[in-house]
Amino acid sequence: MSLPRYQELKDSGIDYLGIVPSDWSIKRLGDIVAFAQGKAHEPYVDDDGDYICVNSRFVSTAGKTIKNCTVNLSPASLDDILMVMSDLPNGRALARAYYVRDNQKYAVNQRVCRITAKKAHSRFLFHLLDRHPGLMQNDDGVNQTHLSNDDFLKLKLYLPSFSEQTQIARFLDHETARIDALIEEQQRLIELLKEKRQAVISHAVTKGLDPAVPMKDSGVEWLGEVPAHWVLEPLKYQCRFSGGGTPSKENLDYWKGDIPWVSPKDMKTFWIAETEDKITEAAVVESSTNMVEPGALLLVVRSGILQRTIPVGINTVTVSLNQDMKALRFIVDGMAEFVSFLIKGFEPSILLEWRKQGATVESIEHEYMANTVLAVPPPIELNAIVQKLRAIEVKYEALQAESMHLIATLQERRSALISAAVTGKIDVRGWQPPTSIQAPELAVAEAN
Repeated sequence: MSLPRYQELKDSGIDYLGIVPSDWSIKRLGDIVAFAQGKAHEPYVDDDGDYICVNSRFVSTAGKTIKNCTVNLSPASLDDILMVMSDLPNGRALARAYYVRDNQKYAVNQRVCRITAKKAHSRFLFHLLDRHPGLMQNDDGVNQTHLSNDDFLKLKLYLPSFSEQTQIARFLDHETARIDALIEEQQRLIELLKEKRQAVISHAVTKGLDPAVPMKDSGVEWLGEVPAHWVLEPLKYQCRFSGGGTPSKENLDYWKGDIPWVSPKDMKTFWIAETEDKITEAAVVESSTNMVEPGALLLVVRSGILQRTIPVGINTVTVSLNQDMKALRFIVDGMAEFVSFLIKGFEPSILLEWRKQGATVESIEHEYMANTVLAVPPPIELNAIVQKLRAIEVKYEALQAESMHLIATLQERRSALISAAVTGKIDVRGWQPPTSIQAPELAVAEAN
């Protein structure tokens, strides 16, 4: 899309803004809106509550993450703009805006503010304020940022006429909706790829690669039928288990070594060679941690993440373990990777079978895991399955990466387009939507 630029410009006097159209005027946010801070609704959070609790998580996820509450101490109304006033350094929620486009019952929580447009077009203002650089410059990247009332009320904005604000809002609503549809399409594709990938993996690790092979009932509901020549055996007969521990944090010498110490935070990659923390040999000798030789299947056995997934990996170097980890050393080569694929293919079922219910911290019960019956193919067939699934993983990871790259590109395009329109870097006064699209009428009167 090629759009014209304004011909007559002036220096805004604001470093991050640069030049603006010459007929745009500077205003303080506090002079054109009604502003109110939210109030603490945490004591009233309840899944059965009648009100949507607008916290920073709700705003930063565009309303997808919802908590309810039973009391509304700070209501929001149609066309209000709700903004996050506090976030961690470099956080994604700070100054993020949410536009109220319906009549649901919103209760604005503390650390979120409510902005009601009085002398500006509300949709234009929403696009302008979302992650506004004048607010973002308060984030020093080190400390948690708490924006004050003054940070909002004294924020300087350059605004066009009300009718032009309306036109810019029409343009952005149309264009961002198109981009959002493309992003959603790619997100759906990623979910489909994940489902297909899981289906391919689960089939290979329970049915093998030969579709004509005779089958037998495994006796395990989630395994179903398996090749007749595969051996059914509890996991505990196929491997040795070892746990871990944490050396004393008070002894700093324990933490000046070069032995990788694996904890759940290191389980973001499958092949594990590096860890955030490293310990000394003395730490291993004098604590309950254990040394694990390369090639073990490592899995998280205690963490809140076990409500959703079981992180697994294989160490390529000798490591030690945190107490929230478990290492499985298999007798048969390739079995560690085979079992990792089995976990990926049947994660929901295995979570139900292994997870200890009712614990304060979600955990895997060792007895449940050790007694799980698996169907084990002969070594040659096992390695063929692993090699096949490695190739499948590479294929699906490439397809997913392509979609994620496109999403990132579209998101960048969306942000750049909004920034250009609301700061006068492009002129959309002559823009009209396609005739098949119905858009609001251009406002003809200025706001009071």
